[in-house]
Amino acid sequence: MSNKLTIGMFGFGVVGQGLYDIIKTKNLNLEIKKFVIKNADKKRSLPAELFSTDAEAILDDPEINTVVELIDDAEAAYRLTVRALKSGKNVVSANKKMIAGHLEELVDIQHEYGTSLLYEGAVCGSIPIIRNLEEYYDNELLHSVSGIFNGSSNYILSKVFNENQLYADALKKAQELGFAETDPTLDVGGYDPKFKVCIVASHAYGIYVKPDDVFNIGIDKLGQQDIRFAKEKNFKIKLIPTAKEIDGNKVVLYVLPRLVGKESILYNVENENNGVLVKAAFADEQFFYGKGAGGHPTGSAVLSDIAALRYGYRYEYKKHLESSALNYSQDYLIKVYLRYTDDQLIEKLNFSEITERYYAADFKYVIGHINLQQIAAHKADLDREGNFIAEIA
Repeated sequence: MSNKLTIGMFGFGVVGQGLYDIIKTKNLNLEIKKFVIKNADKKRSLPAELFSTDAEAILDDPEINTVVELIDDAEAAYRLTVRALKSGKNVVSANKKMIAGHLEELVDIQHEYGTSLLYEGAVCGSIPIIRNLEEYYDNELLHSVSGIFNGSSNYILSKVFNENQLYADALKKAQELGFAETDPTLDVGGYDPKFKVCIVASHAYGIYVKPDDVFNIGIDKLGQQDIRFAKEKNFKIKLIPTAKEIDGNKVVLYVLPRLVGKESILYNVENENNGVLVKAAFADEQFFYGKGAGGHPTGSAVLSDIAALRYGYRYEYKKHLESSALNYSQDYLIKVYLRYTDDQLIEKLNFSEITERYYAADFKYVIGHINLQQIAAHKADLDREGNFIAEIA
């Protein structure tokens, strides 16, 4: 028999509203007692007495046994989550930045206080990748976990490649649809998928990696020359986070645009959809596909976590008990396409091998092999206007 959950929810934005819409259609053993929001003057679709601007209305209420955290401010979310867990309340969160930045501490708090923090909604929208890594792959040696983790950037790239839209126009449309924020840097700059791949790596490999230690390069410097090059070679460009085990004792994490060919299952993942590709030693290659942006897809993942709490579910973090042999590394060679303007950049990057050079009136590019350490060391140079780098898988 399930336990009744009395819920206090922080935030009532796109995901919060989507979650509430889904809950209304279900006969679940739960009650949302209070919403804490930032703006008391904003018109809401629910009775005013359900809302408060005071966090204590949830944190100090002994009847509330479950906190759902759906706010944008990562540091505020962290403080609320820690207080809730330490006061005996279980927490469901969709804040990937908060979780990725504080995961090791949050795991320790759960163990110390006997509470549970679930966060399926923080990674890849409606795709249950965390639960699968925890349960299905808990005893499996994983070679890699990669894919399309950000629906906003994928929507933009789909419009650029399939409908010949300009990048700026596709971005504007994504913002109008609510897939991208007014400041889209987290999405198109590759920060959002970086937070997600750090969380994924913890469950896939049992290691804690701080987001600041992982480099990310996004699609914000994508130019018409890069699009033309990709189309001529029958590629599409996708923004791909990668977690990969190498040499039996190291794990590499990075986020880069990738030139993806038709033979890749990721080639046809379009619009706001996400796709997660898991390569395992025994289960071989498996693929998860689903909506990655929007209130209802993420709301469904949050609801799945809430429903699991009714039966006392918690992450076991099994791989952390056996991960002593694995260490985070950036020492890994990849093949890349690099468009550039300044020849000195090529010298700085110290390519292991350059297999192709191209010079034209409007742009130059090279194709070659380079160590991830070099890309990380010169990220500021690569992020400058006139440069664009993409992995060639």
